[in-house]
Amino acid sequence: MRQQDERFEILSRRVMAPGVTRLEVKAPRVARRGRAGQFVIVRVDEQGERIPLTIAERYPEKGTIAIVFQALGFSTQQMAELEVGESLKDVLGPLGQPTKVERYGRVVCVAGGLGIAFMYPEVVAFAEAGNEITSILGARSKDLLFYVDDIESLSAEVHIATDDGSLGHHGLVTEVLATLLERGERFDYCIATGPIPMMRAAVELTKQYGLPTLVSLDPIMVDGTGMCGACRVTVGGEVKFACVDGPDFDGHLVDFEELAKRKRAFVEEEEQCRLEQAADRLEREGEAEEPGDMDSR
Repeated sequence: MRQQDERFEILSRRVMAPGVTRLEVKAPRVARRGRAGQFVIVRVDEQGERIPLTIAERYPEKGTIAIVFQALGFSTQQMAELEVGESLKDVLGPLGQPTKVERYGRVVCVAGGLGIAFMYPEVVAFAEAGNEITSILGARSKDLLFYVDDIESLSAEVHIATDDGSLGHHGLVTEVLATLLERGERFDYCIATGPIPMMRAAVELTKQYGLPTLVSLDPIMVDGTGMCGACRVTVGGEVKFACVDGPDFDGHLVDFEELAKRKRAFVEEEEQCRLEQAADRLEREGEAEEPGDMDSR
């Protein structure tokens, strides 16, 4: 958990793909106690939105963690502009239930888009547990792929899919999974992370083959303790809270239709906030360029 007066300094910053940023942040307690599948909630400043992010990497010996995020909304765009030496206001965690990691045998890991950031710590954990990993990674184009070399080093084989055909299979990761299963590939366990339609398609496919499938859900989340109820999901007909009961769930039991509706709840508000931020920035830049300001220096 957050230590009073702790400084969550950014030690390194790297652009993983267009719009996707990796920050290595000083957070000793999270680095020491976090496990695969868990997440943190971060705030950029005192007025900042609480942003849940997967613990993509942990370095207990250095006391740091890495978080990977896509700059889509107001808060993530603000965070993407932070530089090395600056700090996050809060890094709360580790939160959520750790992934149940066992030696299943052959594990197929299917990740699309930013879901690759969720998948990477899972691949690390399941490989370390002695599983043989087959990874299927997808993105809209090859430029948007990341962690490919890292995952390749831990996998027996890696398949790539891109929507535009710029690398690997021209199509969806679920099409690659379907091809493998149809040709008789045998897997003991599946993990699927990424956009809701992708996870939904993956579990519909694996259900036909009786292949146990784990999904990692990222519904709207506020406090991370189960108090607010914002991250409510329905799993097996029962109400669960992703922040305390998850984020990992049996994909065959998740109500994806409800999840998709709840994820869209604040789309209009987020867009309005983004437009206001852009207008404020243009106004500040305009004031800085006024001749009167230059003459007064």
